[in-house]
Amino acid sequence: MFKEFKDFAMKGNLVDIAVGFVMGAAFKSVVTSFTGGVVSPAIGLIFKADFKDLKYIIKDGVTDEAGKVIGEVAILYGDFITNVIDFIIVAFVMFMIIKGINKMKKKEEPAPETPKGPSQEDLLTEIRDLLSKK
Repeated sequence: MFKEFKDFAMKGNLVDIAVGFVMGAAFKSVVTSFTGGVVSPAIGLIFKADFKDLKYIIKDGVTDEAGKVIGEVAILYGDFITNVIDFIIVAFVMFMIIKGINKMKKKEEPAPETPKGPSQEDLLTEIRDLLSKK
């Protein structure tokens, strides 16, 4: 059982998936910093607030002496939209990478058809005819 697992784990596809997963996680952090540091402030200019902090307050909270708001109930739609933008960027880039990899793969040429010889029936008929001539 251990040998089977080792064979499975060392196959190229599983290693490729692991490398892709690690690269995808690293790329996700790059996209998140891009969205949070570039896209959100640019869109935030439109709303006159940081885009990630946009929210719909359902119930107001109370500010304590440290300046923290306690008891606020809000829908954080700005953070949600930022995460959707992150997802779309990551999905598009991964699509383009896979598309490029598929183009780079050597296209398999169809094997040339081997000329077909006579069928068994044809050969048997030919043998019969040769035997009948004798």
